[in-house]
Amino acid sequence: MTTATVSAPTGALTSGRLPKGTAWAVLAGAFVLSAIIFAFANASGEVADFNIAGTLFVGMVIYLVAIMLLSTIAESRRHATDRLMTGLVSTAFVIACLPLVSVLWTVIVSGLARFDAEFFSFSMRNITGEGGGAVHAIWGTLIITGLATVISVPIGLMTSIYLVEYGRGGRLAKAITFFVDVMTGIPSIVAGLFIYSVFALIIGPGVRMGIMGALALSVLMIPVVVRGSEEMLRIVPNELREASYALGVPKWLTIVKVVLPTSIAGITTSIMLSIARVIGETAPLLLTAGYTNNLQLNPFEESNGQMMTLPVYAYTQYMYPNAANPDASLDRAWAAALTLIVIVMALNLLARLIAKIFAPKMSGR
Repeated sequence: MTTATVSAPTGALTSGRLPKGTAWAVLAGAFVLSAIIFAFANASGEVADFNIAGTLFVGMVIYLVAIMLLSTIAESRRHATDRLMTGLVSTAFVIACLPLVSVLWTVIVSGLARFDAEFFSFSMRNITGEGGGAVHAIWGTLIITGLATVISVPIGLMTSIYLVEYGRGGRLAKAITFFVDVMTGIPSIVAGLFIYSVFALIIGPGVRMGIMGALALSVLMIPVVVRGSEEMLRIVPNELREASYALGVPKWLTIVKVVLPTSIAGITTSIMLSIARVIGETAPLLLTAGYTNNLQLNPFEESNGQMMTLPVYAYTQYMYPNAANPDASLDRAWAAALTLIVIVMALNLLARLIAKIFAPKMSGR
């Protein structure tokens, strides 16, 4: 018997391919070339004036042209079209991220000027020019947001439990769902006006306290917690509930021991989304918590109970800069914005850690 040797056709898909890693090398080179172009275009030489969003966009355009030309020459038209479509999808992702990247770049570059020890250890009391800090605003943000979370999470979580486990599409459940959807679209200033009006009727007009700000934020947080937790509870398989009921476990204990631990990761994410939704609010806090240059740690104090928060601090420093040295006020405003972003990032990392610790462990095979 003779053994015939079959050679691969010259037009096989495995022949004529670019070396592995070529696409990444071309992408890196495109970004470097784009950065050089924008560096020369930045006549002022200021780091804050560097157009990071334009650099990324032009870099992706250069990459698309380069990778298609290389693929057409070294491979085939089919491979070139495939690489072009992959590049277009990646470009769409980059364009979607451009606003976030641009904001982060601007805040980081502008905020690092006052991101120092003095900023985190001093308040603005008796400060008229340079110096000062935002320790009173940081404490105010943490206290007010913490109180709002303590108020909103139990109410929102129990509401979602009722909608999923007990309501089951009843009239009351439908009414609650409708009002939660309405509350989701309420402007933040309306929540502040509502809380201010309630306290004006109870205590008197003109009062501003930290607890008022926390209640205003909780009005905005509750619908986000309810909708997010509801969706997470609905995706828990009914087989888990039925298995627990078959063992004689009561319904409330099944919810506590089976349903909630199974969905804890998603519930934690919804809570963090609600915190991120309200931690940067300014309008309701201006009405309810007010603003001050002093450190105030008691959110329940009526006389001189106004509390500063980071969004209000950044707003007042930017809108009402010091006449003698306006640049110092602007630097403090950018530093406050950067501090707020760092706090949100830290809270998200903490939430992921909590979700990972308390999530049900999957046994390996």
